[in-house]
Amino acid sequence: MTDAGPKIVIVDDDASIRDSVRRLVSSLGYVAQVYGSAELFLQSLRSDIQGCIVLDIELPDLNGLELQARLTERGLDLPIIFLTGRADIPMSVRAMKAGAIEFLTKPFRSDQLVEAISTALSRDATAHIDRVEVAALRRRYEALTARERQVMARVIEGQLNKQIGADFGTSEATVKKQRGQVMAKMCAESVPDLVRIGARLALETAIPRREHRG
Repeated sequence: MTDAGPKIVIVDDDASIRDSVRRLVSSLGYVAQVYGSAELFLQSLRSDIQGCIVLDIELPDLNGLELQARLTERGLDLPIIFLTGRADIPMSVRAMKAGAIEFLTKPFRSDQLVEAISTALSRDATAHIDRVEVAALRRRYEALTARERQVMARVIEGQLNKQIGADFGTSEATVKKQRGQVMAKMCAESVPDLVRIGARLALETAIPRREHRG
């Protein structure tokens, strides 16, 4: 089994369901990872995993909704296809609101699961590209000095070099140089481009002001 490429993670405490879903996934040419509990899956979980999860909602340790919440807490947005042995509308609504792709009641048809997996993988492929791009932006941001980060925040907020210099107690020329360093390190071609980068990194731009007495 290689680490590259999407994985179909199957988490179900019913061995027969795990095996049937694994065989279906394998027949489609995908790599399957099979777990009998949510805890076992979490113990082996990698932050760079790609693919989707076929998840039984009624598990003996953490249930499916609790696992979904744990993944969200870790910042992992893998698409989830829930399986359940009983129709439960409130539960299905809760799962879908939290981002689930599908909520299938056992016994389900193979074509239903195949369609759900196809949708989930398509969504994750798009999300993976975004995760890679944001990770690259985060590395660039972390390479900025503390002062460059302060300058970047103020530029994003819309301040001019003169205003930033007055706030820092430095010259406009110094701020201009620092601003240029920020633009270069963040590979931003313009201020609007830097603003978009800040939004993707979810940077806080509410900047406390120094108190001026007079």
